[in-house]
Amino acid sequence: MRIKYVGVLIAALLQLSGTATNAAEEVASTPTALVADQVPAIPNAIVNATKPYMEFSTASFVDWDPKSRAMLIQTRFAETRQLHRIAAPLGVREQITFFDEPINSAGFSPDGSTLLFQKDTGGNEVNQIFALVDGRPKMLTDGKSRNQMGPWSKSRNLMAFGSNKRTGLYNDIYLMNPADPDNATMVVTSSGGGWLPIDFSPDDQYLLVFNYVSDTDNQLYLIDIINNTSRQLTDSENPITYNGLKFAPDGRLWAASDNGSDVQRLGTVNLETAAFEPVIEEKLWDISDFDISKDGRWIAFEVNQAGRSVLKIYDTQSSAIRVPPNLPIGVIGNMKFAPWGELGFTLNANQTGSDSFSLNPETLETTRWTRSENSSLNPADNVAPELVEITSFDGEKMSGFLYRPNPAKHEGKRPLIIDIHGGPESQATPRFLGPNNYLVNKLGIAIFYPNVRGSTGFGKRFSALDDGPFRREDSVRDIGAFLSHLRRDKRIDKRRVAVTGGSYGGYMTLASMLSYGRRLKAGLAVVGISNFVTFLESTQPYRRDLRRREYGDEQNPEHRAKLEEISPLRRANEINLPLMVVAGANDPRVPASETDQIVTAMRANGRPVWHLQANNEGHGFRKKENADYQFWASLLFWQKYLLHKEE
Repeated sequence: MRIKYVGVLIAALLQLSGTATNAAEEVASTPTALVADQVPAIPNAIVNATKPYMEFSTASFVDWDPKSRAMLIQTRFAETRQLHRIAAPLGVREQITFFDEPINSAGFSPDGSTLLFQKDTGGNEVNQIFALVDGRPKMLTDGKSRNQMGPWSKSRNLMAFGSNKRTGLYNDIYLMNPADPDNATMVVTSSGGGWLPIDFSPDDQYLLVFNYVSDTDNQLYLIDIINNTSRQLTDSENPITYNGLKFAPDGRLWAASDNGSDVQRLGTVNLETAAFEPVIEEKLWDISDFDISKDGRWIAFEVNQAGRSVLKIYDTQSSAIRVPPNLPIGVIGNMKFAPWGELGFTLNANQTGSDSFSLNPETLETTRWTRSENSSLNPADNVAPELVEITSFDGEKMSGFLYRPNPAKHEGKRPLIIDIHGGPESQATPRFLGPNNYLVNKLGIAIFYPNVRGSTGFGKRFSALDDGPFRREDSVRDIGAFLSHLRRDKRIDKRRVAVTGGSYGGYMTLASMLSYGRRLKAGLAVVGISNFVTFLESTQPYRRDLRRREYGDEQNPEHRAKLEEISPLRRANEINLPLMVVAGANDPRVPASETDQIVTAMRANGRPVWHLQANNEGHGFRKKENADYQFWASLLFWQKYLLHKEE
């Protein structure tokens, strides 16, 4: 039997001199915070070959500066994503924050006098809130508690935020004047759940707050700030999902909700009866986000068509709905109207990259504000994803996005990586692939992103199909159905298929390796769950009840037995495929112990396991040097275990 290596990566490796005296010069240095356990050294040939695909940037819209009319964006010029200000479309990016850790979110006060932002340390998700004062950061929170920025009041210069500083567990809700943060006032005392402030009423008398019980159960409360009273708007016995809740200038509360429907419609919530009155519906598709112009004339909303975003503009005066022309297929996010009427948003697509734009709601004219650097590469040369639709084992319809190598550049049947999203309350969407474009464009690897049952964006019935421990493996069977469909594709090499995924997708990776090992070559699990019981017992306490609603309650003996049964760790001796795992030491969601125990179990059975851990990261790698090294290590892994043909 002879092994034939293929692809540009392998050709680059063969150019190495291989001399012992130059070995140190031929490999990349490992970042100091990374532990590469049984991961081979990274040849500099890989670093050099992939460099054009690694030196890219993206620019996400964050907010508008009400004073200068500048756009606030988040982008990376060094190791982490920071805040930058742009005075005009395609203007110079002026960096205004300089941290070793990325900025998570930010926003100006309505009068533009104050800019607040938040960040954590080492991916621990213990966010602190800062103000930018005379160009310098000033911490407004205690440096120890977990905090989450919320909305600004319309005129009183108050920021509502969530914090666990009282108990160390669940979020209470506070009002803070950034000029006097020590005297923040608590307006909601929580004993559990996921409480967040949402919006102030136009007269600032009321604060709308939200208790996230589960993906399909969101409870709304109205806090009377002046009279210090509260009232629950929604019925706890009737679970409903709400997205993008916002008060219009006339006092009406708008929401995207699945109240009375399987999918989310756009309408208003009666503040007395909590009745939802739909105004706009898209039949098969969720309306997943929206914003309202400051004068109330326009509503911009996003329609989620199987993962693809369609932006639409609703005229509240005429009830006309229009679609801006010529926007590429991709994902729209972070929509926000400026006080002067311009809509800012981020557009993320594989053939444009991810950049910040604005739109005039009256003329539908779109303006590009950033054109992110992509080394010497032209994003237009990247492939566009194909929507793949199948019928699963039980007749359930589902889909995903396939990035297929250009047949003019890569002849014959191509190897395939199936990349499964986390959540599971999340969705695979047609996004910019970043460095993974190297796999598609240069190595000729197809990548498929499935939306199995439990994914969002397809209605509440579909999202709930995997809830609890007893239906959990149905989503794994969906991967089997996708595998069967893709293996019949004449341009896919069914002998060279691998699986990967992060978080819940890491569990799905391990479970797929167990169920479909004969049809797979290898697996790569990133911050993945290996045992549901140990995961539920060790995830941060404030998350535990929320995760029990999704996966099952390990305190219930019947649930516990089933959770143990379906956990990959229990059957690690049956995994006969090579595995690579990635973890962050500070992960508050899926602790690194979930990775440690699958590594120990599989190595005890003599299976090859590559283990990469970052001691300065949490739930995924956010620092460039760590993310780059993870990508190079994964290339070596795919080279060894996927990119070969047996003859």
